[in-house]
Amino acid sequence: MFGRLLKTAAPVCFVLACCLTPLSGAVQKEQSVSLSTQDGWALAALYLPADSGKKTVVLLHDLGKNKEEFSTFKSDLAREGFGYLAVDLRGHGQSTGQGLAYTFAKEGVDNQYNKMTRDVDAAVSFLRKKGVSAEDTVVLGAGLGANVAAKSMSFSPDVSALALISPTTNNRDVLSIPAMRLYKGDVLIAAGAADKKSFLEASVIRNVAFLSAGEGKVTFLTAYDLTSHDMLDKYLRPAVIQWLKTPHQPEVLPDAPLILPDAPTDTQGLLIAPSSTEESLVPSVLGAD
Repeated sequence: MFGRLLKTAAPVCFVLACCLTPLSGAVQKEQSVSLSTQDGWALAALYLPADSGKKTVVLLHDLGKNKEEFSTFKSDLAREGFGYLAVDLRGHGQSTGQGLAYTFAKEGVDNQYNKMTRDVDAAVSFLRKKGVSAEDTVVLGAGLGANVAAKSMSFSPDVSALALISPTTNNRDVLSIPAMRLYKGDVLIAAGAADKKSFLEASVIRNVAFLSAGEGKVTFLTAYDLTSHDMLDKYLRPAVIQWLKTPHQPEVLPDAPLILPDAPTDTQGLLIAPSSTEESLVPSVLGAD
């Protein structure tokens, strides 16, 4: 009788053991976390660990927005196995323990907007403690967040890649160009063409990044009628995801030699597309009057 009970109980024990054993490769879940800055701010953030071999993206929102502005893009990142850390910058969202952003001084090289680089430092430090290396870290910002992301590269130059959605040369006295003159990682810049001033400024930032990072490391995207989070959500999400997968661009080949009219070429009736070098896609503005 006792032997029969043991035989009967064994499968039951096996099933219980299987239920209690964690499943390998379980789906990661978003976590609410708190980040501490050097100057005493407690920042609310949402963290999703990346799949093995995938990068983690620090997400910095625009002025007056919060981490929830990235809800749609976060879904795209998670679907592709990328991790993310979406941060409420100081004075925004749930990160208001020391004041609201609308009370911050709009000018001054040491105003709270410039001190948001410490928010990025807190985010990068948090990821280091989670085992995410600089090589596997990307910082993406929109609007004000783009300027903060760019300036932060002065303090985190080892971060592998930087994405700037609607950056400007100056936003609340947060300057983007000085750090871009030194940053060597991969860069994505996106701008809306309808706002000519912002588009021109983004083009200047693109040229500065190109001169610093070199051939094949700068990607420029554009859309006509939207900017910041709206442009990212409506137009750019697939392109940004693809850039995260392959941030290095193929080598730009020189233009084909000019074919004179008196040297006929047999194209078998096919139209030949024009050359698409980087400079022809995004004209240089550094030499503009």
